[in-house]
Amino acid sequence: MPAIADLPPMLQERVVCSIAAAAQYQVPANVVLAVAETEGGRPGQWVQNTNGTHDVGPMQFNTSYLGTLARYGITTGDVAASGCYPYQLAAWRLALHLQNDAGDVWQRAANYHSRTPQYNAIYRGKLLAAGARWGAWLDKHFKTVDVDGKPRAAGQVVAQSAAPSGQASQPAPAARPQGQSRQVRQVQAAYVPRLVAVSERSE
Repeated sequence: MPAIADLPPMLQERVVCSIAAAAQYQVPANVVLAVAETEGGRPGQWVQNTNGTHDVGPMQFNTSYLGTLARYGITTGDVAASGCYPYQLAAWRLALHLQNDAGDVWQRAANYHSRTPQYNAIYRGKLLAAGARWGAWLDKHFKTVDVDGKPRAAGQVVAQSAAPSGQASQPAPAARPQGQSRQVRQVQAAYVPRLVAVSERSE
């Protein structure tokens, strides 16, 4: 993947793992990338919060969620590790927020950080900006297809309605060319995401 290889080494793992985790859990890749950028964590990193919890690892997974993860044998070491597993855990958690929480998609994604309205709004603003940047980057380096299967030119913006509050938009099946992997993401159009499949540009 030349587009990935051209990134600084410290970003390569973040981008590859975010896109793979987004595809696995049907979460918009630009949302996962936006969260990863905003959290800005590193493998092995522990950041103490004022409420006594810690944010751990590359996706700064909060220790308050570790009780749920422990039922599946997942430890803080797993969350703090390098590699793609922490991104998969974060995408799983984002998928739950997007499917079950109220608000627009960015407010639901911002619940990853905080459900407190004041802090959620600040984080949501950061996600909007980062999500737009990552959406543009993905459009530049990958072929994208709208959820209805229609090809889009890079940078073309076609607005769609967002899912009503409390409802996650369901991914529609997308055609997959033979011999190419399918990675799923949503692109931001006037900050209204829509699901598309992406594959590396052949140009």
